[in-house]
Amino acid sequence: MHDPLNPLDIASDELTQRSESGFDVSGIEAELRDAPADDVARIEAIYDELLHTTRGPDWNFDEPEGLTSIVESWPEPSGRDDPGRPVDPGRILGSWLGRVAGCNLGKPVEEGTIWTSERIREYLELAGSYPLRNYIPALDPMPAGFILRENWPHTTLGRVDGSDRDDDIDYAILSLHLLEQNGRDLSTRHVADGWLAFLPYTRVYTAERATYVNLLHNVPVSDTGMHRNPYREWIGAVIRGDAFGWVNPGRPRAAARHAHQDAVLSHRANGVYGEMWAAALVSAALTAESAAEAITMSLAVIPVQSRLAEAVHTVRTLHELGTTWEDALSVIQDRYGHYSWVHTVNNAAIITAGLLWGEDDFSTAVGTTVQGGWDTDSNGATVGSVMGALHGAAALPGHFIQPLRDRTRSAVFGYDHSRISDLAARTVALAARLE
Repeated sequence: MHDPLNPLDIASDELTQRSESGFDVSGIEAELRDAPADDVARIEAIYDELLHTTRGPDWNFDEPEGLTSIVESWPEPSGRDDPGRPVDPGRILGSWLGRVAGCNLGKPVEEGTIWTSERIREYLELAGSYPLRNYIPALDPMPAGFILRENWPHTTLGRVDGSDRDDDIDYAILSLHLLEQNGRDLSTRHVADGWLAFLPYTRVYTAERATYVNLLHNVPVSDTGMHRNPYREWIGAVIRGDAFGWVNPGRPRAAARHAHQDAVLSHRANGVYGEMWAAALVSAALTAESAAEAITMSLAVIPVQSRLAEAVHTVRTLHELGTTWEDALSVIQDRYGHYSWVHTVNNAAIITAGLLWGEDDFSTAVGTTVQGGWDTDSNGATVGSVMGALHGAAALPGHFIQPLRDRTRSAVFGYDHSRISDLAARTVALAARLE
């Protein structure tokens, strides 16, 4: 599934991407369905046909490409950055720890087509752990019909002994490394070279894997996010935004601009906005007093007429109206459930909801987020990072942090078994140097 080396996967997923983005694909779906799976020439011809489709007249969104156009679409003048504040080591360490803990929390149920929010709740109720406020228990024996992900021996309650490896952590580590090497001069070319040098192909997925294939085929870095990459609006870039927030504390617009150079390697439109938003959200959380304040600050970097802006504003409005978590989740699922469970837009809605209904409590926020389903480990990681940045390491709950034992596995070359505190200390030093 979603194999960038499989023409049928590429064509099928491009059809979905085009349809979701308002393009007229009428007739092409049936044509693709009827094409023999081994008729590569026919499938490639259909794929080329998709690339020449146009948007329908009822498309109501404006989703610009390119940093200049994106900045011009922000909801208020952005000629100057926010002043920022001094780097707070405790809050940066808290954000690192929160990201790692939130990621591990969501890993056992990271399969949105199977572990729906309803299924997660049913399992947690059987385990006596609903609402979720700690690592997910592994029942013995497992109830019929329930299978946790293969990582469960390392990520479930009582079994966490250091962090398990995950791409949600790998990219934070690699971004730190690349920013140490390049600082504010970081370019998309630097990011591409970093991926090839430090990340194994089998440890990158969807948009990132398509991009990796493009790089190996010498596709220019200006095109790798678009060329044969139907996953360009999926969540892969969102999980790469934190480091750009960490080195721009209290400067969400600067963080978003910085993140853009990373995002465009593999993504377009809402995929790019998602990483810029995540960077701004973490940047804001390092100086904000509440999750709601951080969300408000982060909205300043989302193109106002984009689907991402509509989703975040919708969730914020639901919260302001006093909607219950359950009712808000139902609205989110009804409005955005047609997207892939690893798309940017629907998962951004879950992240926003987890933060707003999390009552500014770490355990409540990450637990509520994971209960929402879809990309549970990525969403748990982002919410954990924001909550850790808000509260600082010293205030985080021991039942989440102590089992990590200040260690994380990583597929990034040279960084396996890293000490989380060392990564945070390096981030603090880098942020101070880049002020």
